[in-house]
Amino acid sequence: MTIMRQPTRAGVRDAAAKIAEILPPSPLMIREINGLPVSFKMEALQPIGAFKLRGAWHRLTALDDESRARGVVAFSSGNHAQGVAWAAKRLGIAATIVMPADAPHAKLAATMALGAEVVRYDRATESREKIAAHLAHARGAALVPSFDDAWVIEGQGSAGIEAAAQMAAAGLPAPARVVVPCGGGGLAAGLALALPEAEVVTVEPEGWDDMRRSLEAGWIEAVGDAPPPTACDALQTMRVAERTFDVLSRRGATGVAVSEAEIAEAQRWAMRHLRTVVEPGGAVAPAAILSKRVAVVPGTLVLVSGGNVDAAAYAKVLAA
Repeated sequence: MTIMRQPTRAGVRDAAAKIAEILPPSPLMIREINGLPVSFKMEALQPIGAFKLRGAWHRLTALDDESRARGVVAFSSGNHAQGVAWAAKRLGIAATIVMPADAPHAKLAATMALGAEVVRYDRATESREKIAAHLAHARGAALVPSFDDAWVIEGQGSAGIEAAAQMAAAGLPAPARVVVPCGGGGLAAGLALALPEAEVVTVEPEGWDDMRRSLEAGWIEAVGDAPPPTACDALQTMRVAERTFDVLSRRGATGVAVSEAEIAEAQRWAMRHLRTVVEPGGAVAPAAILSKRVAVVPGTLVLVSGGNVDAAAYAKVLAA
């Protein structure tokens, strides 16, 4: 029997130390919502436009020299793709990324510009996990999942270590309620480990809220057949992982779902009040606060997780 390594808070702290050596903390913007200060952790302003480089850096730096020489394979709609490609380029590792044929052009172009090989697949009829596993096996490469990996989860959690320090420096209460976008749950699980005293609320698009349903049920429930269309390409995960679900379930996390209209309004709000371009998947946590699906309390921390969106699609949102 193979025992899988599990993510730990010590691992999150190690990841935060690693990332602090190469990058400054992402900005923390404080805005008043319903009469209370809310801290927005601006991961959309990372060098790749998303938090995913955290987990990628922690994972790839843990590889030994022999593994690095054989390269890495990952699968992603675009943000994890860029995170892995960015880390691989800095470390001199060959990277192959399996991406859906309908991935936003901005994410595809950015991944290729970082030097990664891209393999396309049909999201509706093919399994990215199977394609990536086959490529990794054939090449002897290390597989770097987008969320079902202890190192990746720990790396994403480093955002929580940074945010807690920034909130303390600003004279704010410690994080008490963390509102976080959720696809497979890597960022949410990492934050739950990083901030054990905080309540974690995951946010997903309506119809794709399998983490919310899983946490309510006490076991993993998949998205199901024929989910509705969503602009949140980064959050179209058909089933969460046992690792992420286990961390969030043990921590008593809860979840909510937001509508496409609420997500678009949050994108517009972010442009007006945060002066930042935010992609749909990166706007779901602000949407939960703005729509009052999640109440603001002292010490509310909201993750603005990504800003990689095609210009034409973004222009339509702003013009609506």
